[in-house]
Amino acid sequence: MELSRIKELSVKYQEYMVKMRREFHCHPELSGEEYHTRDILVREIEAMELPYKLLKGTGLIAVIEGKKPGKHRVIRADMDGLPVKEEICNLKQPKACVSKIDGACHACGHDAHMAVLLGTMKVLTQIRDEMEGTVYCCFEEGEETNCGIETMLEMLEEYPIDECFALHVYSGLDAGKVNIVPGPRMAGTVGIGFHVKGKAGHGSRPDQAANPIVPAAHIITQIDSAFLNQINAEETVTLGICVFQAGETTNVIPDDAYIGGTARYFNKEEGEKALSIINMVAEHTAACHKCTIEFTQRNKISLLPVVNDAGVAGRVQEMAGKICGIDVLGECDRWYASECYSMYLEKYPGALGFLGIRNKDYGSGAAHHNGKFDIDESSLYLGVCAEIGFVLSK
Repeated sequence: MELSRIKELSVKYQEYMVKMRREFHCHPELSGEEYHTRDILVREIEAMELPYKLLKGTGLIAVIEGKKPGKHRVIRADMDGLPVKEEICNLKQPKACVSKIDGACHACGHDAHMAVLLGTMKVLTQIRDEMEGTVYCCFEEGEETNCGIETMLEMLEEYPIDECFALHVYSGLDAGKVNIVPGPRMAGTVGIGFHVKGKAGHGSRPDQAANPIVPAAHIITQIDSAFLNQINAEETVTLGICVFQAGETTNVIPDDAYIGGTARYFNKEEGEKALSIINMVAEHTAACHKCTIEFTQRNKISLLPVVNDAGVAGRVQEMAGKICGIDVLGECDRWYASECYSMYLEKYPGALGFLGIRNKDYGSGAAHHNGKFDIDESSLYLGVCAEIGFVLSK
């Protein structure tokens, strides 16, 4: 197959992808509620005359079979928006399109992920006679809350999957660049959530109570100190305590204080160590103040890091370079956000690529998950080239 044809076909569907991305963007739906989004996807998949399977919830899988035998590959896109109010302007000027749903928007780029995968499917239908193997195009619900991942992986067990691939648009990489490299690319998450349980009392007599606020304050500072002295200095583990809730009245000692947040990590062993440190510091510090700890369900390792398989990442990057030229291969550091796509990589060899969307002249490049987030849509065709490169890689 002439690789120049792949780029030509990808560019051919650029306008289509922009149209689809804007339709998704104007009508965002939150995690687990992507019913209209799925209707749009079904409309497009049926227009391509491809078989598909609806999952419990809102996810779906479309199947494209090549005319030649080969590997069974998964390409994944996520579907949900965020409960974020979108701003009309990006970092420089009014956006090309804005959410029509108040209080919800695609502030992470999942609209682009779906549009790119639809473009990839258009190209694959054009080259099916020359295509080897089968591609399962997975549209996953609820990535932001992880509510759809188990359903998707359970359904994929019906198929003999060999490899997987996904793209994530990234505001830390310039538009026109794609980054697909081996090793850790996105962080794992340690969920932090526990109650410090004490004994309520009058504010004038702390000696007759067990004030949970005092040990809670010590716990926060001691976790930070313990991380500094116990986490491997050559590894990166970040600590984000974002919730501290206790008391409602200035002269009443409460019986409960709540601490919540996350730690992010790239090495599984250090993530497990971080959780152990958090729990140990919490329990021992509370005990020193006549209090106890009640851990919530979220106090656990909730996601592993996204670690790209060296073989898959290398082959896809090489193919993307051959299709579009090596100048599209960009460099960027690891991303500290977390992704449930890591669960695919626990089951199958695969990779996650970053698709650049930053354009200072246009005004895109704001961090993900905020109202000014925007993308340079000119990057969409490059995403298709990378996904087709995955399908063609051997």
